[in-house]
Amino acid sequence: MDNSRAVSITNCSLTIPEFWQGVKNAGPILVGVVPFGITCGVMGLTAGLTSLETVMMSLLVFAGASQFIGITMLGAGITGWGIIVFTTLLVNLRHMLMGASLAPHMVKQPFSLQALLAFLLTDEAYAITISRIDKTGYNPSYQLGASLSLYVSWFLSTLAGVLVGSYIDDPLAWGLDFAMPVTFLVLLFPRLTDRTSLAVCIVAGIIAIVGATYLPGKWYMIAACLVATIIGGLMEGGKEDAQ
Repeated sequence: MDNSRAVSITNCSLTIPEFWQGVKNAGPILVGVVPFGITCGVMGLTAGLTSLETVMMSLLVFAGASQFIGITMLGAGITGWGIIVFTTLLVNLRHMLMGASLAPHMVKQPFSLQALLAFLLTDEAYAITISRIDKTGYNPSYQLGASLSLYVSWFLSTLAGVLVGSYIDDPLAWGLDFAMPVTFLVLLFPRLTDRTSLAVCIVAGIIAIVGATYLPGKWYMIAACLVATIIGGLMEGGKEDAQ
């Protein structure tokens, strides 16, 4: 293979064209990521974190929802790291489902690359990668390109939020937090192409709404994921039996 078009990470060749294709396809998602990251930077300062602490949180944690929850808890005076870690872990349980979905592909990669891709895994990177798998199959270079572009953008937008934080009193009043849900909807709608996917989407939505009303904390996300997964599995199994 041409060395100018591939690099190696512990015996795994990463192709440059696929890497940049991942970066390119992640581009539209940044419309939602950047405002979210700016809001995270501003809220970090509002909660009493220093500029360095806020930026380092985005570099080391790289989990939007968890960062917002952690910042909110710190701003409310909750300083016990145990409860903060447990709460953010609960929110991120959905990553177990995403990881399980990608595991058959990622397990074939070297451990160092698996660890890097696991750290960089986000909802957006997963959506981009899984869509690509349905079309042309799995490629680690593509996933790395999409994930790294999101990581760098998240860091830079958080840094921008820190820099402009002193000029914005209430970032949520700007409606910047709404950018991420809209981004997910844009990713979701093109994938609703058959009866099963539509049914799973509707069930997940209903469970999430009901769960958010009656369940404590963020358990509604886990409940919606589990129930929707079971429904989707049963429908796919019934389809295969019919054939």
